[in-house]
Amino acid sequence: MKKDFSKIQKRIKIKFKNLDLLTQSMVHRSYLNEHPSFELDHNERLEFLGDAVLELVVTENIYLNYENPEGELTNWRASLVNSKMLARVAEELEIEEYLFLSRGEQKDTGKARQYILANAMEALIGSIYLDQGWDKSKKFIETFILTKLPDILENKLYLDPKSTFQELAQEKAGTTPNYKVLKEYGPDHSKTFEIGVYLKSELIAEGKGSSKQEAQEDAARNGLEKQGWS
Repeated sequence: MKKDFSKIQKRIKIKFKNLDLLTQSMVHRSYLNEHPSFELDHNERLEFLGDAVLELVVTENIYLNYENPEGELTNWRASLVNSKMLARVAEELEIEEYLFLSRGEQKDTGKARQYILANAMEALIGSIYLDQGWDKSKKFIETFILTKLPDILENKLYLDPKSTFQELAQEKAGTTPNYKVLKEYGPDHSKTFEIGVYLKSELIAEGKGSSKQEAQEDAARNGLEKQGWS
């Protein structure tokens, strides 16, 4: 199956010398199960490389530009390189149309699709590094990923809402919050969870997510707002 990669190259302002590297960065393992004669390998080795390049570029940038303590910088970096952020950037670049997926994976939505997009972003960075070198990889990461940092800092998106809610609940209410699943629905591969956060037996807020962890974080975030602790 041929795909036209000219648009994505214009979008990221990089013309690949070896187009196979760009193509391979979009090949999910599942596609090869259905197309064993496909001429390229899947993208997992490129993803491994891209993950390391991304982490180093982000680490170097925030280290050189901010004098904050190590713990804060670690949280900032995590909020820039996590799968949610990478999937968001992948959506902005419209990478989805270039993915090589099995028929089953094409139907996946929610968390599963988020991981596929995030992994493809890392593989894309790996392919840029191999094809263009360090400087171009760095410029790509600075342009499309590090530009998200001001918003993260302004809105304190680097804070883990569960930890913050727990600390404040212990400090202000003298109790540790607990979480209960209120409802779950949808097929196994695309479930939605609704979870309540409680202080003692009082339901403080509810949250939704495609995993229990995500729903708990959403509930904690809503709880901080409800209690006026945000």
